[in-house]
Amino acid sequence: MLKESSGFLRFRQRHMKRFILVLLLSGLFVSAAAAQSTIFFVRHAEKAGSGGDDPDLSEAGRARAESLANTLKDAGLSAIFVTERKRTQQTAAPLAKMLHLDPAIVPAKDSAALIAKLRASSGNVLVVGHGNTIPDLIKSLGIATPIQIADSDYDNLFVLVLDEKPRLLRLHYR
Repeated sequence: MLKESSGFLRFRQRHMKRFILVLLLSGLFVSAAAAQSTIFFVRHAEKAGSGGDDPDLSEAGRARAESLANTLKDAGLSAIFVTERKRTQQTAAPLAKMLHLDPAIVPAKDSAALIAKLRASSGNVLVVGHGNTIPDLIKSLGIATPIQIADSDYDNLFVLVLDEKPRLLRLHYR
């Protein structure tokens, strides 16, 4: 009877270990699925004085775009969103090239579509927008504190952590 009991105990221990392993792995998958996302918002970099309604970046703007790439290269970005304007695309270009990502173009006036894409995104993303669109996007994602971006401000880096209660950090990069 002792042999049967010890055999049964070994059998039970083996299955208990498997059960615990399955529980641990399930917990990892659930926590990964529920992991928070972070959205980085920047206004396009400095634009050239000429170029009509859709100017290129200035020399200072191109330098700032490179700085943005170096700042966010290790942020674990899975997507980049830009508008149809050259200045947003040129601001994101060095980082997109570095990360081998193709920025998704969402019209600046279609904030509802961008909000839907941001809510559906998993992982960390970058949004390169405009001084008049970023505040509304941040507000739409649950931040009540009003955001203002002056026409001369190009160095803001807003970090929005999407969690049960969204949190916003306002940083600056050069």
